[in-house]
Amino acid sequence: MSGVLTCLLRLVVILAGYVAASLAASAFLHVIVFAWAGFEPGDAPAFVAGSLIFSIPFVALFVAYYGFIPSVAVVLIGEFLARRDWLTYALGGGAVAAVFLAFLHEASDPGLEAASPGMMATILGSGIVGGIFYWLVAGRTAGSWRAPAAISPGP
Repeated sequence: MSGVLTCLLRLVVILAGYVAASLAASAFLHVIVFAWAGFEPGDAPAFVAGSLIFSIPFVALFVAYYGFIPSVAVVLIGEFLARRDWLTYALGGGAVAAVFLAFLHEASDPGLEAASPGMMATILGSGIVGGIFYWLVAGRTAGSWRAPAAISPGP
């Protein structure tokens, strides 16, 4: 396969990983918020499950929007260093969430509910979950687009 086609295929895999990470982070946020609201797993009626089909992808759009720039840095570091372990991407997802929290802290009112420790832990957890899902889709093959080093024959 040519080098250009290999890079294009890798970009598609990275995009799919980012979509999976955004959806997983959104689903994690929904699960935690529903648990805070007092819902049990068996309590959710059919209309709640139906609304989640719309709500999780909708919130994932916001997750993807606000996490894009820091995520680019994590993806580039992972690709150029060919990091293929899950911990790198879990910590990277946590770092992306921490950057989001820093911007949220600067832009929010002091009494905003998002500044509570529980909400901050939830956002950090969703970043870690998103990083793990990125690793499942794209991180396990990070750096595969580079050509393998040629082995020179002995004397």
